[in-house]
Amino acid sequence: MGLPSDHEVTSLLKAWGAGDELALEKLMPLVYQQLHQIAQRYMGKERSGHTLQATALVNEAYLRLVDCGKVNWQDRAHFFAISANLMRRILIDFARSRGYLKRGGDVLHVSLEEAPSASNEADVNLVALDDALSALAAVDERKSKVVELRFFGGLSVEETAEVLHISSDTVIRDWRLAKLWLLHELSRGEVGHEA
Repeated sequence: MGLPSDHEVTSLLKAWGAGDELALEKLMPLVYQQLHQIAQRYMGKERSGHTLQATALVNEAYLRLVDCGKVNWQDRAHFFAISANLMRRILIDFARSRGYLKRGGDVLHVSLEEAPSASNEADVNLVALDDALSALAAVDERKSKVVELRFFGGLSVEETAEVLHISSDTVIRDWRLAKLWLLHELSRGEVGHEA
């Protein structure tokens, strides 16, 4: 069995968003492999020995998706963007609950180098990145969404443009500016912590 078509996934998403629970049952086997790949990408950035596994991350994201209620799903890219965001929230909530930020040890790391066209900065604390991304959202919501979709969701420039209803050129421009802004914020945080 090959990969499901974008049309098939979008049709099921729209039916599910309209309240058809049977559509969700048909949808999950079609998207599970891709959700698991997103989870593995996240878990690959975690410290070794992390107690949360990719399958558990997918399952938790699934439960949160089901609890979302009716969503006006745009398409497949929108679904995976929301799913990636949920996985990010789960990992950040997990990190905060474990007190990693306070203790300074066993922090979750992601490298901006792993994102497409990313910077040369070394590892960045996921919780600090989330805080910086929230600060960016307060200044420029669209740029924050571009980072969320590209970095956390793994969406291409074209998919990000589709989800946000903007041009690919705007995504590229926002991506570049947002990375610079985030790197500046993160470096300020490191200086502040050292003082």
